[in-house]
Amino acid sequence: MDLVERYLNAVAAQLPKAVREDIVAELRDEIMGRLEALEARLGRPATDEEVEGLLRDVGHPLSVAARYRPGPQALIGPTLYPWWLFGAKVGLVVMACVTLVGLAVRVLVGDVYVGQAVGQAFASLFSGAVTVVGLLTIAGFILERQEKKPDFIAKWRVKDLGVFELGGDFDAERWTSERIAKGEWFSRGRERASKSGREVRKGAQMSPVARAAASAIGWSVMLLWWTGLLQIRPIQPEEWAGVVDGVNYGRILGQMFAAAYWPVILFAVCRIGFDLMRVALGGNARLTAAGDILFGLAAAWGVLWIWFWSPLSPVIWVGTATEFFERIRILFDRSGGQETSLATILMVVVVWAFAVEVARIVGAGARLAVGGDAKAA
Repeated sequence: MDLVERYLNAVAAQLPKAVREDIVAELRDEIMGRLEALEARLGRPATDEEVEGLLRDVGHPLSVAARYRPGPQALIGPTLYPWWLFGAKVGLVVMACVTLVGLAVRVLVGDVYVGQAVGQAFASLFSGAVTVVGLLTIAGFILERQEKKPDFIAKWRVKDLGVFELGGDFDAERWTSERIAKGEWFSRGRERASKSGREVRKGAQMSPVARAAASAIGWSVMLLWWTGLLQIRPIQPEEWAGVVDGVNYGRILGQMFAAAYWPVILFAVCRIGFDLMRVALGGNARLTAAGDILFGLAAAWGVLWIWFWSPLSPVIWVGTATEFFERIRILFDRSGGQETSLATILMVVVVWAFAVEVARIVGAGARLAVGGDAKAA
């Protein structure tokens, strides 16, 4: 009897107090009935080993208590799990891209050895992956325990499913040992003809809602990284670059990061909020175009700040188009110095970024006027 009571006490400890006594009484009756049947079959009192075997058949106290406990019995249930998995894939891909960009910058500026940079990138990628998966799991845990699930789960639309088709052409079979044994490691096999570029682009096209959701996830990962909450790699601009022919690019990056820290956070928060609103409203074309104009203007202003007023401005600024093209010519002239080459590359990147934002604003203005399908990210 002592074993039965200890078992019941262990079960009771896992149950809500409001129903504990009733459930324990019901379970005691069930166990005693089984024990009486066992002793009647044996013709003698059951030993401790036999009683323990009977209780093991009933189930572990944690499992038994879970059957009586209200609410979900899983961290993330089968309905939400595919969404959790998809969000994890998108978040990890974006995080990997951010890590690769940081790795490329560190290698190009030569502040660390390549092997050291790669090792640090892998370590940061692992810690960042743990953070992303953890945050998604917390979100899934909370959503799983809500009586009403979000509308994007219950009221989905076929036209918003484009984002889920991106991996449709991936053939997992080609990565198996059978493919390797056939010498087809780098081939797709002969069973399917290759697609044209137009067909690939058409198959990968996402709906406005899907693009808005992907944009919100991407900006969320970027915001976590920028603020240091996602420990992919601590942002230390002074370590990303050094002194190149008298120009301390590390100090310049540090000053630019300090000046842009809060504006970038504000921009990212607004962008995430806007993308989530697009998801809720179904990706309205005019709303998307209006938002693209506003965010394009904000981004263009940021590029202008870099060109005219940032600590980098004295290095990249030119007053005329003639000076601009002359510096480009020197870039390809082998007699040009390293300082001139790096400064010219940065100059071209800033000008190109401004041109991209202007084109984005013009395109958004056209969509706002005609009310066409939104194509902004």
